[in-house]
Order: sequence, then structure tokens, then C-alpha cells
Amino acid sequence: MQTAGLTLFAHVADRSDEDIELDVAALLIAEWEYEGLDVSRYTALLDDFAERVQHAWRDRQEPAFAEIRAINRTLFQELGFRGNDDDYYDPRNSFLHQVIERRIGIPITLSVLYIEVARRAGVHVDGVSFPGHFLVRYDRDESSVIIDPFRMGVTLDATELEALLKRARGPEAELTVESLAPASKREILLRMLTNLAHIYRERGDAPRMLQILERMYVLDPENAGLERELHRLRQRASAAN
Repeated sequence: MQTAGLTLFAHVADRSDEDIELDVAALLIAEWEYEGLDVSRYTALLDDFAERVQHAWRDRQEPAFAEIRAINRTLFQELGFRGNDDDYYDPRNSFLHQVIERRIGIPITLSVLYIEVARRAGVHVDGVSFPGHFLVRYDRDESSVIIDPFRMGVTLDATELEALLKRARGPEAELTVESLAPASKREILLRMLTNLAHIYRERGDAPRMLQILERMYVLDPENAGLERELHRLRQRASAAN
């Protein structure tokens, strides 16, 4: 039986990619775990962060990529967002509202924060579903930069990206154009959920795994492996009741 929370998530996330509100869908990932989650409170905070970016952009004229410098300065210097190296697998790092509250997260959630604040400030950046470490990219005219929100917005060159890729995929991995392709909103949401699924699977937390897989299935209903695992968890939950 589909819960109200799952129905709401499906209503927001099961759309064509261009119609998905990434911020709202990402926030609703946590709705089942945090009863009474006020999504509007956190979208309003994102609005406020973007206003700060716009002020920083106007007040300090800088050379190339002034808009990116303003985003980085606002999010990481003024607001204090940072990557959580100390407790990377804390589930709160994967819930966007907790990242906004605590000012700490993992690459995927900090990237969603970056994308949504940039969008509100009038700057389009894309997510990059890079192996092992989510990134964002900014394209302007003939130039592109790859940005790491987990490392306070540093930009990565080809050598650094290749080293990052080899750490994730092994020494034979080679950097390609496809490695840096923009991710769809659906792919971003799936990666957020996949991180949570990994955490709960490692902890043996079947009830929470079920909640996460239900939401993954909304986004990826043709995934046979996901369907099988979801079926097993549903049977286990039914037997327990």
C-alpha cells in the first residue's frame, strides 16, 4: 500500500526531467524520516542564499567567472558550508534539509545545494555524476569549469579529474567527455537515494531500505534488480507484521 509520503514524492519526481523541481524533490526524499518536514522553509532559505550571492556578485566586480566566485564566497566562506570528512556516512549528509541546517554534507547534496542556489541567482550550472564523487560544471561561451562543492568550490583541471577517476575506477580508467556529461535531475535524485540505500544496507536497516527503494522505483521502474530487491523487502515487512 502506497503511503501519503511516497505518493507526494511520486507526484513531484515522476515527471519529465524538465518539469521536475529538483529542490522540492530532493527535500521530499527525507519526508518519510522527518515527520512534518516543512519544504517551504528550506526553499525559502535557498532563496535567501541566492539573494546573498546576487549582492556579492554586484558588490565586487571580479575577473573571469565572477558569478562562480560569488557563489563560492557566499556558500563556503560566509555561510560556512563544507564537506563532512569526519562522518561521511551519516545519513543526515544525504538529506538536503539537514545539510542546509547543519552546513555540512557530501558531494551530491552539496552539489544540489550549489545548483539550486546558482539557479535562483540566475546562473545555470549542471550536475556531473562523476564516478565516486559528484561534481558540478559551469559552461559559459567557449569555456567550462568543473567545480567541487565538497571542497568548498575548488575547480578541477584534467589532471586532477583523472586522478579522482582512477581512485574510483582503478588505474586503467581514462577520462572521457562522457565522464563530465551533465546529469539529468532524475539521475541526481537516484544518486542521492542510492547513497542512502548503501548506508541502510550496510547497517542492515530493512525498514529504511524499503522506504528508499520505494522512491528509487518511482524514478527507475524498469530496473529489474531494484524490483527484485524491493519485492524481497516487501515480503519481509509483510511477514514481520
